[in-house]
Amino acid sequence: MAVPPVLAQYEFGGSIGYGIYRNGTVFGAGSTAEAGIRNRFAAGAVFGEEMYDYISGEVRYLYQDGHPFVSSGATKTDIQGQSHTFTYDLLFHFEPRERRLRFFAAGGAGAKGYIIAGPAPTVQPLANVVMLTTRDQWTLVVDVGGGVKYALTKHVQLRGDFRDYLTKFPKQQLAPALGNTARGIFQQFTPLFGVSYLF
Repeated sequence: MAVPPVLAQYEFGGSIGYGIYRNGTVFGAGSTAEAGIRNRFAAGAVFGEEMYDYISGEVRYLYQDGHPFVSSGATKTDIQGQSHTFTYDLLFHFEPRERRLRFFAAGGAGAKGYIIAGPAPTVQPLANVVMLTTRDQWTLVVDVGGGVKYALTKHVQLRGDFRDYLTKFPKQQLAPALGNTARGIFQQFTPLFGVSYLF
């Protein structure tokens, strides 16, 4: 007897969470400054396709309301900003699709935009080390993480996700002064809680 094909299952959902950054450092002549993104709330959407019991793929969007900043000691300044992240992730489930509770690991890549939403500071007290600019910057992003899914009903699913989004230092937006060096991989650690509709 032939085994019937497994029908694809689709998912559309939203999530809310918090973006926590590991930032970078700019080194100058005799001085240094931390340069990065403020920790703020995050919200996103997901569209997924599951054709196999243990592997699925999904397109993800994430918004994070993080303001770019520079600081050194008691001196701090920032600029209004946000980020938009688009990724395609593969999910590797540890339980088959018919289980209500399923843990998974995830990884993917895409593009992340560091977007400015306000004017540059009138005074830039750390201009000899690093300056805040009004230039938007798009860059490659890689994400890794995992989570858990719980099927509340046949068509409603709860999700808990954790993602670590990694990009290079956005030097066009956090611009080191001439001759200075920027170091650090920007990491956005993001726990998320979501609800999805399955069809």
